[in-house]
Amino acid sequence: MEQQFSRIAVKVGSNVLTRRDGTLDVTRMSALVDQIAELHKTGVEVILVSSGAVASGRSEVHSAKKLDSVDQRQLFSAVGQAKLINRYYELFREHGIPVGQVLTMKENFATRRHYLNQKNCMTVMLENGVIPIVNENDTISVSELMFTDNDELSGLIASMMDAQALIILSNIDGIYNGSPADPASEVIREIGQGKDLSSYIQTSKSSFGRGGMLTKTNIARKVADEGITVIIANGKRDNILVDLIQHPESTLCTRFTPSPEPVSSVKKWIAHSEGFAKGELHINYCATELLFSDKAVSILPVGIIDVIGEFEKDDIVRIVDFGGKPIGVGKANCDSTQAREAMGKHGKKPVVHYDYLYIE
Repeated sequence: MEQQFSRIAVKVGSNVLTRRDGTLDVTRMSALVDQIAELHKTGVEVILVSSGAVASGRSEVHSAKKLDSVDQRQLFSAVGQAKLINRYYELFREHGIPVGQVLTMKENFATRRHYLNQKNCMTVMLENGVIPIVNENDTISVSELMFTDNDELSGLIASMMDAQALIILSNIDGIYNGSPADPASEVIREIGQGKDLSSYIQTSKSSFGRGGMLTKTNIARKVADEGITVIIANGKRDNILVDLIQHPESTLCTRFTPSPEPVSSVKKWIAHSEGFAKGELHINYCATELLFSDKAVSILPVGIIDVIGEFEKDDIVRIVDFGGKPIGVGKANCDSTQAREAMGKHGKKPVVHYDYLYIE
């Protein structure tokens, strides 16, 4: 059977890798490595985004004094990350596959240069048969600059690396049309573009991770809109990864239909850069209408009614419509002072060019 995907990103959540007592489930980890190795040997390039550092460190360290949540997270993740990557190294070595550690932070995606540096590093790894194992650098990340959780990170990685699929492994079979605890609820097998899921989603957080199903669906929708298939499945099911790739029709999961329209690398970066916006461009009714038309439209000074905040040329700015609602992000073609001077005037250069604009 011909392979459906040649490059995938796989995100393994804390709830897949963690036992009830909060320690690392090495048996489950070993089973997942066996599956990734099997796919690797059939020619599928795999990027692994793995949680589990905090769980891995929790059983290793017993602090003499009570630590606050940030100190605890930093301590457990520093010790646990070393232990986690060592486990992966040993498990993959049994299959003759080298692995490399990629620790990253939200700021590393904020500038195009840093973004491309990361992409280049991981591309070189894949070209040399090395599996990148990615995690957030919890040791030096501080709360306001952290990813929501590794779901957000995995969406960025899948997008950055032009993966054809992102597989998010959780501890449930997918997105249900009711509460997963209700026996009458069923897994929604396929989610088309534009489908509203708010009535189905439980807003509770996972017990060991930072995110919940709402985060997963928001990330999944954004990544699918970039032309990448997104699958949410149960990482505790035997052989789940291989089944998802080799028997997609019969394997229980939720699959988000990807957009048929390809998205440029720059637009992918900008789509995930909302959290890095330095300022805001408020636009009038006419400019808002044009942005939502079928035309390729840049943001011209004549349509801008207010410039909020200070930003430099090439910074990410938020686009806000005439009613005060954020509708997208873009890369500024000038600084905030120049944008204010040109505001409302005809015949001026775009403040955000169409090629560097992402409307949600």
